[in-house]
Amino acid sequence: MHNPGGTNDQCVIAELIGAISTYLATHQETISGVGDVLAQISSATVSGSFHETNSAAPSAHTGILKKAIQNIEDQHLEAIHRCLMSSIDELIWRQDEDEFYPTDSDPGDGYRASNLHTLLIGPSNAKYYRPDFTLGIFLLGPFTLYRDHFHLAPELYVNLSPRSGWRFQGGEWSDYGAGSLIWNDSNEVHATRVYDDPFISIFAWASDIDSPCKIFKCDDWERVEKELVVK
Repeated sequence: MHNPGGTNDQCVIAELIGAISTYLATHQETISGVGDVLAQISSATVSGSFHETNSAAPSAHTGILKKAIQNIEDQHLEAIHRCLMSSIDELIWRQDEDEFYPTDSDPGDGYRASNLHTLLIGPSNAKYYRPDFTLGIFLLGPFTLYRDHFHLAPELYVNLSPRSGWRFQGGEWSDYGAGSLIWNDSNEVHATRVYDDPFISIFAWASDIDSPCKIFKCDDWERVEKELVVK
């Protein structure tokens, strides 16, 4: 990653990206796709179109975001946690209002109400530039089902929260802990459920980032959403 004579905001964001890269490097031999993500990160350059205005998280999500970051307690994620705390106010935090889905899609009320993301690397709204790659941080509020969906873009998650539920191809749910990595191949169906604490993760789309997300309808969505609220 090229960062000649960076300003303060460039430096703190560069340190966060560096901490992420260091963590990913320890999993390069065991998790599919990590090498491709690291190669993209190393090729990123400073964006000349990054704007610091409107960088603060929407007020409804500020408390959830801060709590999610505070909950990053795994010692192997300490550097990422520290750098994220330092850079939180330098990043552009945005809510997805169906821009990633066709207009007739329904990712769920919980997703719509509580999602938040920021880009560290990407073609726009990021301090560092790559034309067909994104690296960022993703947030969901408590008791949320992010319904089953898929997309052409291959995707990497690094879970920062202590616990989150995942399923693939509409199968059985499994819980993943802090520091776990999930690689979704192109068009692999996946879903996430969030328990009583907010969910925060690193994400990367390795290519085909302009492709839309598509919903994979499952018959148990209503039951899963009710169970999350009851718990």
